[in-house]
Amino acid sequence: MRGAGDQRRRGRGPHPAAGAIEAKEAASTAFYDMDQAQKFIDGRVTVFEDLDAKAAEPVRREFTGLAESADAAAHAYISVLDAHDVDDQDRSPAEYDAARRAFVASTERLQHITRNLNGFAERLSGRMARLESALDQLPPRLTAARDAVAAADAAVAAAREAGMDASDPEAEVARAKQILAQLGSQGLGGFGLDGAMRKADEVHEIAERAREAAAELPQMAQKVRNSLASVRTRVDVVANRVGPVKEAMRVLLRGYSQACWQDLRGAPESIEAGANRARERLNEASAHTSRAEWKQAQQALTAARTELNAADRRAGQVTGRVEELKAVAADPSAPAESVRFAVRDAQRLAMAQPGGAAPQHARVLDSLVERLENAPARLTGANPDYWAYLQELDSIKTAAGDVVTRIRAERAQR
Repeated sequence: MRGAGDQRRRGRGPHPAAGAIEAKEAASTAFYDMDQAQKFIDGRVTVFEDLDAKAAEPVRREFTGLAESADAAAHAYISVLDAHDVDDQDRSPAEYDAARRAFVASTERLQHITRNLNGFAERLSGRMARLESALDQLPPRLTAARDAVAAADAAVAAAREAGMDASDPEAEVARAKQILAQLGSQGLGGFGLDGAMRKADEVHEIAERAREAAAELPQMAQKVRNSLASVRTRVDVVANRVGPVKEAMRVLLRGYSQACWQDLRGAPESIEAGANRARERLNEASAHTSRAEWKQAQQALTAARTELNAADRRAGQVTGRVEELKAVAADPSAPAESVRFAVRDAQRLAMAQPGGAAPQHARVLDSLVERLENAPARLTGANPDYWAYLQELDSIKTAAGDVVTRIRAERAQR
């Protein structure tokens, strides 16, 4: 008597295992397709993150959800595979049928997820194409940056061979090289595509500045040497102004009220101290020059010039004050005449507006006329305060100019 398995094998029609085996093969194909799609898209998303990390955040989140579904489907497929051994010829038709149905269900699930993955990939492809097209711009920028760094390196080396202190441009070249090294690391140095291109341009700019600075060092050396001589001469010129300033102060103290010179008190001493400080800076510049520290020498020279400029201005204030006061004492009406012209000019402009002068402008101009008429009253006593008189006139002239500015601004807004 034949066994039940033998009877099943000899039954009519296709063997029940055939449908199960076919379903298993279809599931295997679906699993492979899904797995390949998942791996491919994972790689594309990683590239996207390298190119634009911020824009890739929602993309990575969406893909993570799809990947979790794919992992779950893969786990379920493997479970079905473990549960149904369709190669066992002694299984019953019902068991083969159950296996077939399990594999078909697994195939449908795997194919559904593959379609979702492919749809995601299709949506991503447009954005990736734009980024990868932009990526073509990065290599030439990196090449230009590297070339600029090499040129700067050569300029620094040449400056050092010429005995120059090239530490500053050398430090800039080192900074450019550090950024280049970051750009060469995995994932565009973490800068993203736009950031990497900006950094490449930054490297180019830093290196170019360093090259120019290194190339200018020999010229700077000659410029410093020339400046040392000219600033030394200027120190002597400014120091020689102390005598005339002292004499001018004596004139002010003897001939004018305290209000005319009190803001200039101590000017000769201030000028002399400024000249002395400038000499100290000059000595520092000379010391730096002897050590080929041209930048430091230049800074010391700049400081010396600053001291001399301040001393020069102070001297000019004293001698200029004497000239102004002498002129106004000789003819107090002369400075008032130019101020009167400025006020009248403002009045004419105000009256030329549609409807005549605006009330706010008319009030200001009327007060300025009154102040101008009252200004000579300040010139009383044995030692009139000519300086206060001149300051009042200057204040009136400035206020008249402000009215003109406001009228023109109002006209422009109409």
